[in-house]
Amino acid sequence: MTEEINKNDNYNAGEIQVLSGLSAVRKRPGMYIGSTGPRGLHHLISEVVDNSIDEALAGFCSKITVKLNKDGSVSIEDDGRGIPVDIHPKFKVSALEVVMTKLHAGGKFDSKTYKVSGGLHGVGISVVNALSKNLNIKVKRDGFIWSQNFAKGDKVSEVEKGDPTDETGTTVTFYPDDEIFDSVEFDFETISLRLRELAFLNKGVKIILQEEKEDKEEIFHYEGGIISFVEYLNENKPSLHSPIYLFKEQDDIQLEIALQYTGAYQENIFTFVNNINTHEGGTHLSGFKTALTRVFNKFAEKNKIKDNIQGEDSREGLTAVISVKIPEPQFEGQTKTKLGNSEVKGIVDSIVSEKLAEYLAENPKVARNVIDKIVNAAKAREAARKARELTRRKGLLEGSSLPGKLADCASKDATKSEVFIVEGDSAGGSAKQGRNREFQAILPLKGKILNVEKSRLNILLKNDEILTLITALGTSIGDEFNIEKARYHKVIIMTDADVDGNHITTLILTFFFRYMKPLIDNGYIYIAQPPLYKIKKGKKEYWIANDAEKDKLLAEIGNEGINIQRYKGLGEMNPTQLWETTLDPDNRNLIQVTIEDAVEADRIFSVLMGDEVQPRREFIQKHAKDVKELDI
Repeated sequence: MTEEINKNDNYNAGEIQVLSGLSAVRKRPGMYIGSTGPRGLHHLISEVVDNSIDEALAGFCSKITVKLNKDGSVSIEDDGRGIPVDIHPKFKVSALEVVMTKLHAGGKFDSKTYKVSGGLHGVGISVVNALSKNLNIKVKRDGFIWSQNFAKGDKVSEVEKGDPTDETGTTVTFYPDDEIFDSVEFDFETISLRLRELAFLNKGVKIILQEEKEDKEEIFHYEGGIISFVEYLNENKPSLHSPIYLFKEQDDIQLEIALQYTGAYQENIFTFVNNINTHEGGTHLSGFKTALTRVFNKFAEKNKIKDNIQGEDSREGLTAVISVKIPEPQFEGQTKTKLGNSEVKGIVDSIVSEKLAEYLAENPKVARNVIDKIVNAAKAREAARKARELTRRKGLLEGSSLPGKLADCASKDATKSEVFIVEGDSAGGSAKQGRNREFQAILPLKGKILNVEKSRLNILLKNDEILTLITALGTSIGDEFNIEKARYHKVIIMTDADVDGNHITTLILTFFFRYMKPLIDNGYIYIAQPPLYKIKKGKKEYWIANDAEKDKLLAEIGNEGINIQRYKGLGEMNPTQLWETTLDPDNRNLIQVTIEDAVEADRIFSVLMGDEVQPRREFIQKHAKDVKELDI
């Protein structure tokens, strides 16, 4: 597709179109970047990097460097063509100034300059400028280095012509405005995840991330592209074969698919359009699923396999990355991350139907391994169906007969009701006595629940604690899961502040992530933060959540005449204390569980909860220095 671009560098001021002026961004930043919290802050980097990636997609950029500077600024440099600096025919100022100060200005609104682009389609760089207290841009093009300075979206200097150069490219250095953002501290790991993903999706592009303060550097460069992406996702899972790569280009649409079956029980399919993660799927995903099921049913029929294979069976243990590059993507869905282009479904369907069938015919041993796994998945699905029917006849699963250990709340309004999943009977007893019975339910669980990372659904349904949890929530599970039937819109995990408590929290989160993910996606899952310490000085008592708060308080009130009590277990608190510190909505501190990066979340759950020991050991060794509390 990129070969069709005219490479005579015919990219100048005349190509820059302006749809509207830059206004209201500083007044309502959330409309443009999502939030003024960490997500919005890091989105600034993404918007600038997306411009560089667009140059790479057009065939003009091979290297991007993101540098976190000591002074709190960020510098993003690429070796693309450089933003045009000649005079814009309509606005009579430099095209560079137009791009930086006008909303919806850029070269992406027709198909001549960029066949494909991601990001917010021209909104990005001007919004970054508007939300930065200072921004400097340097452009290498037309034989010279050009520069211009801005503050809070306004120019503070004209475009200046500097030293001669034979190079081309753009460098943007910006200081996020601390009047806009809750914090202007960038997180190296958060940026690293997005840049790695972009490097996977854009084969051959080298992306370098540097942090000046701690002298850290990571280089992301994958000649294997999405094949390397699938290998990365599956590095902690036993694989059944090498990744299968499918490629097709048709009508300016470029489609890449890489897929690999593993011994795991979950499906992980990640879809992208022009480097944008389409979390809600769309036509590319539906085309893939339809074709996949058809291919394996035909294979089973040809090999006289009589088991009834359904779509979910053909995807058990499958990891796939579907990447579409398309000139005019049509997005729909609640968050505009669902692809609507109808023509894409047919293209995906045809390539999977044709190329995957060819691969299976040419690789009979791989085909046999995969079909055996799919047949086992079909049998397990049937066993799970029977288990569901059995438990349903006993009045379980949908909440028609609630578990005896659940102390339910009086309210039947799910939007106002909350359930605390509590570790053990001791803490459960205190919680039941301390709660507000009107809207707070308590569900004590006995010990550690099953590690669902290593189990199919039919095994889950034999586990008493998991069955109790499913029944209490009322949503059912598997293909019958229905979030509309959720009995509580706040599901709060409340465990002891020790290693066992953290492990139980992780087990419960693994269950929700693998089998009830919509509860997380809709913001229903929370983690309670009971206090770790009670500090008493004279008649005053202080409840402290962590060591940092403890040290800060001690610095304020002195180390003299105080009594410090550490609470490891919730059962150590009486009902009144538990209400005041952990249950009372006016005083408590809850952490809402969100999935910022589904790709990395899947990988981490596989590392921590999967069968492979070595990756877990390496993870622990790498992050040992980050542990703040250790029970020995």
